[in-house]
Amino acid sequence: MGNGLTIVLDDQHTLKDICGVHDENLMALEEALKARIFTRGNEIILDSDDSRTQSLFSEIMKQIREHQRIGHLPDPELIRTIHRTVEDENRANIDLLRDLHITIPSSPKVFPRNLHQAQFIEAMSTYDICFAIGPAGTGKTYLAVAHALKEILERKKKKLILTRPVVEAGESLGFLPGDLTQKISPYLRPLYDAMDDLLPLQIVNKLEESRIIEIAPLAYMRGRSLKESYIVLDEAQNTTREQMKMFLTRIGEGSKAIITGDVTQIDLPKPGTSGLLHARQVLQHIQDLSFTQFTAADVVRNPLVKQIVNAYENEKKQ
Repeated sequence: MGNGLTIVLDDQHTLKDICGVHDENLMALEEALKARIFTRGNEIILDSDDSRTQSLFSEIMKQIREHQRIGHLPDPELIRTIHRTVEDENRANIDLLRDLHITIPSSPKVFPRNLHQAQFIEAMSTYDICFAIGPAGTGKTYLAVAHALKEILERKKKKLILTRPVVEAGESLGFLPGDLTQKISPYLRPLYDAMDDLLPLQIVNKLEESRIIEIAPLAYMRGRSLKESYIVLDEAQNTTREQMKMFLTRIGEGSKAIITGDVTQIDLPKPGTSGLLHARQVLQHIQDLSFTQFTAADVVRNPLVKQIVNAYENEKKQ
């Protein structure tokens, strides 16, 4: 071993968080820097004499400790993202990743796991209409619901409306048992899952009972004008062009709309008629709304999901 670089940490508890479960963070850092890293007591040691690698290691460790300070425990995804932003020497992205999160009253903070998630959070804080497009598992719906709940619980908006188009697989809504809420509920399960993860069930139930949270199939939005509301349209790739135009023109004074979708999973009989594809093409030039494009590299579910998404994308290219 040469001289290397040793960083002394405050205590072993800090070191344990930096190393991660079964040293998974340490392994991600070793892979990124292509150098051996080991620990001793409350020290973390880089086994490399290369000055560039030492400089990167030092800055990455500084950023990891900044994230820890605000309660953002590092994971391999965050380590890799910090490495990329530090390597690119993009100060704006380094700051964006560290400074942006969603604080929901009576709930843990929601931190971005990668740069596109941070950019999406920034967009939702800045624009009245935001699109988030990308594959499953990139956190689009989860972040949209988290930001919506924050605004509702801080009383910045009076109502939260969750909607998605119902593309029926051989079974008409009319023949399903129960009232409208019970019929549409299975279609909106992913939105409920996000809410259940972010807030205690009794708070979600209370918000629904007082009609602060409303769920509705997209078809029932026609003719409404939504003021002082936060509207999340999920699975937007399954809207028709007419439905998307109808939805976007419902947005009233003081309202915000977040539109999420995955253009690789269109269930319409003619995928080319997707309202999301059309909106991306027609509205890109409007500066007062935002498009965040997620990629397979942003998948934050089980690492296997990232491999599956990549395999399907490669097959499509061939």
